[in-house]
Amino acid sequence: MTDSSRRPLAVFDLDNTLADTAHRQHFLEGRRRDWAGFFAAAPDDPPLPAGVSLALDSARECEVVYLTGRPERYRRDTLDWLAAHGLPEGDVHMRSNADRRPARFTKLEILRRLARDREIRVLVDDDELVCDDAERAGFAVVRARWCAKSAALEEAQEREGRT
Repeated sequence: MTDSSRRPLAVFDLDNTLADTAHRQHFLEGRRRDWAGFFAAAPDDPPLPAGVSLALDSARECEVVYLTGRPERYRRDTLDWLAAHGLPEGDVHMRSNADRRPARFTKLEILRRLARDREIRVLVDDDELVCDDAERAGFAVVRARWCAKSAALEEAQEREGRT
C-alpha cells in the first residue's frame, strides 16, 4: 500500500533525458565498444535544458529520484554531475555492476519496487522500450524526445544491458 502522507515521486532517467551523451557516442560505434571510455566521459555531458527544466518543475510537487542504467561503479561521477548542474537532490537508483539485463527489465523492476510504498507520479525516460513497458505496467510516462536518437546507445540499452 502506498504512503499517501509522503510526496509522490517523479522518476528521471539520466542519459539523453537530463544529460546529452552525443559527445561520447563514438565510444559505442563499431564492433568493439569502449564502455570504460563511454562512462569516463559522462562527467563532461552538457545538461539537456528541457529535461532539467522538467526535473526542476517536478520538484515543486514531487520528490525527484533518478533511475539510470549506468553501473553502480559510476555513482560518484553521477552524483557530482547532478549537483554541478543544479538538479534536485534525490535518490539515485543504478544497476549493479554485473547486471547486463536490458534497461527495460532493470528499470521496471526498480519502478515496481518504488511503487510498493510510494505513488509514482511520472517516469521521464528517452528509451522507447522502457517507456512502453512502464506504460503497460500502469505508470504515467513522459517520453524524453528532446535529444537526437543514437542507434548505438539504443542497441546497448536493449542488447548489452550497459546503460
